Amino acid sequence: MDTIELGDVSVTRVWEYHGSVEMTPEVFFPESSRQVWEDTEPEFLDPATGNVRAAIQTWLLRSGGRTILVDTGVGNHKERPYAPVWSHLSTDFLGNLARAGVRPEDVDVVVNTHLHVDHVGWNTRLEDRAWVPTFPNATYLMPKDDFDFWNPANERTAVLGRGNQNVFEDSVAPVHQAGLVRLWEHGHQIDAHLRLEPAPGHTPGSSVLTLASGTDRAVFVGDLVHAPAQVLEPDANSCFCEDPAEARATRRRILGEAADTRTLVFPAHFPGGGAVEVARDADTFVIKDWASFSPYEQR
Repeated sequence: MDTIELGDVSVTRVWEYHGSVEMTPEVFFPESSRQVWEDTEPEFLDPATGNVRAAIQTWLLRSGGRTILVDTGVGNHKERPYAPVWSHLSTDFLGNLARAGVRPEDVDVVVNTHLHVDHVGWNTRLEDRAWVPTFPNATYLMPKDDFDFWNPANERTAVLGRGNQNVFEDSVAPVHQAGLVRLWEHGHQIDAHLRLEPAPGHTPGSSVLTLASGTDRAVFVGDLVHAPAQVLEPDANSCFCEDPAEARATRRRILGEAADTRTLVFPAHFPGGGAVEVARDADTFVIKDWASFSPYEQR
């Protein structure tokens, strides 16, 4: 099993998808340099097309006797007219979760770091032509700022445009209506080892999950960092960041704290080793080491 131990917490990677996101680096990360992509790990570029490759995965944590999922990917059978790469998927995500020893009813907590299309999909599944909670016994922790921002009733304008169309209706509202959602602000303590903290910029409610157990430290950063290029060039936002200045400041702050405290950084979409240890390099950062997760191709 693709698992590492951090103090008293185990972290398992559960795959949903690995492959192209059908965008070049120049489109996805318009502020990044071509050189940094040519120097990066090969898992992040498709050599045939030049498009960015990414993982869609869930981090499965076992902490304090509870089973916790961090982000739930894209989901199956979802209608995504303005995000076609994620439309009508049919993956074996729940089978992969079962192989990690977890049934949907075993999950105690679901963390959505933010409410983009590729982070909330498995919140629900299709049953008798209705979207029902996938994890019926879980508390779904969602940042209130994102819940309000993406709620269509509030008519907010997003950089993502219509790319999140249907997401609130099929992956957020059903679990909220089922009484399973806890909206949080300013921070939320899950247990003695795990705490949610605001990390706005990519979206208004973007958050990170910090882990501290014994001498081990980790931070699950969602889309604060999509690819190694944003470690090496932390001012390079993705094209989906709602507040570019705030996203840069948050990325620098979180990476700086991680470098200073030897905290392992878990982005949502890194294939390969999956998580990185970073170090300061003048006014930027470098990847000091990779975690020991196995690449997708070898599984």
